[in-house]
Amino acid sequence: MGNSEIGRVLVTGGAGYVGAMLVPELLEAGYSVRVLDLFIYGDDVLDEVASNPKLERIQGDLRDQECVRDALRDVDAVLHLACISNDPSYELNPELSKSINHDVTIFLVEEAKRQGIRRFVYASSSSVYGVKEEEQVTEELPLEPLTDYSKYKALGEKICLRAASDDFIVTVLRPATVCGYSTRQRLDVIVNILTNHAVNRGRIKVFGGDQYRPNIHIRDMTRLYRLVLELPEAQVQGGVYNAGYENVTVTELANLVKSVVGEDLQVDRLPTDDPRSYRINSD
Repeated sequence: MGNSEIGRVLVTGGAGYVGAMLVPELLEAGYSVRVLDLFIYGDDVLDEVASNPKLERIQGDLRDQECVRDALRDVDAVLHLACISNDPSYELNPELSKSINHDVTIFLVEEAKRQGIRRFVYASSSSVYGVKEEEQVTEELPLEPLTDYSKYKALGEKICLRAASDDFIVTVLRPATVCGYSTRQRLDVIVNILTNHAVNRGRIKVFGGDQYRPNIHIRDMTRLYRLVLELPEAQVQGGVYNAGYENVTVTELANLVKSVVGEDLQVDRLPTDDPRSYRINSD
């Protein structure tokens, strides 16, 4: 249960889609958890653990350096999840998005290191690879991000890894597309989109269908963040890891949804001019 050398964990974005499920898991493991989040989707996403004395919530902006300094005080580890978290959202306001996804990471890492925090885990994205011809997209392959979102995720990795030292243990995770239920639910990720439409409309649209998508369940993702805190420092120092469960085609995803929601579900296959296909190897 937990890591005896880590007492308090700061989770940036702890009221987000993954964070809302991660925070209760860390509390259950015995950690004290401090959440730094804008809570723009409501402060009720952590209601089930709100009475836990080991939970501390700070409603604040990562761009506020004084707020970040305070949030880092007396912390042993940082899980940096907060970001503008997909391509369309990022493109709504690229400068704002860059300031949140990239610029704050520089200060957060520097300040964490200055305050003597030992562990720092950075949530990157498997989209940093771009589209690869290889079926086995391993961590050794070059990064070729296609969008500003993924470009700045890749740059964030460099910022974090450059700061690694004997006293500052840095680990980078590259999650596949996360799916599943959260108290702060997202309906813009592919498995959740298909399931939402299947349940509420009785039909789903598949554009193309042969493109591969890597996915991971939200519970597996939260367990991984917890595991990275618990593994020996030498094992995770400077580590960069893909985090996915399986690579399946969009058509296979649609059929999986159909098998759960009901065989009378109508699946419409439509042409697409977006043939992008993504795989990752998570061995």
